[in-house]
Amino acid sequence: MAKHLFSPWRSEYIEEFNKPKSKKCLFCTLASDKLEDRKNLVIYRGEHCYVVMNKFPYNSGHLMIVPYKHTAKLTKLTENEFTEIMNLTVRCSEALTTLYKPHGFNFGANIGRVAGAGIEKHIHFHLVPRWNGDVNFMPVLSDVKVVSQSIQKIADSLQKVLCNTKGTV
Repeated sequence: MAKHLFSPWRSEYIEEFNKPKSKKCLFCTLASDKLEDRKNLVIYRGEHCYVVMNKFPYNSGHLMIVPYKHTAKLTKLTENEFTEIMNLTVRCSEALTTLYKPHGFNFGANIGRVAGAGIEKHIHFHLVPRWNGDVNFMPVLSDVKVVSQSIQKIADSLQKVLCNTKGTV
């Protein structure tokens, strides 16, 4: 008997990828569209940057810390921007740990198309929670990723924790 695995998020990704590219920067649009934060999965706004869930996550809880400044270069970020990025990374990792108990994290930026940047003109930093055994046969055999909870539910939970705790930001 054949078994079927459905990954509707994959269809969304393919549709999004195949749409004509907007001339507007996605991250600048998200930064200015404050009335649509929940719909856009923006879970926190700071003075110099904001936190948004990755719409097509590598893992449950995959989020990005994005400076408001539109730049592709690390050298164009100020000390205050770097400080807030790092403080938010700490706060987000603490929130993810409180809610989901990951065993570790991947943190970094893909700078430039050759380095894997999907949006290369606006630098952003990925924070990906990881669990022992989260890399399994699904991506290898079926081109399927298992995300155990809806992105919106994760975003809502993280937003509550981030907005209700005192942090260094």
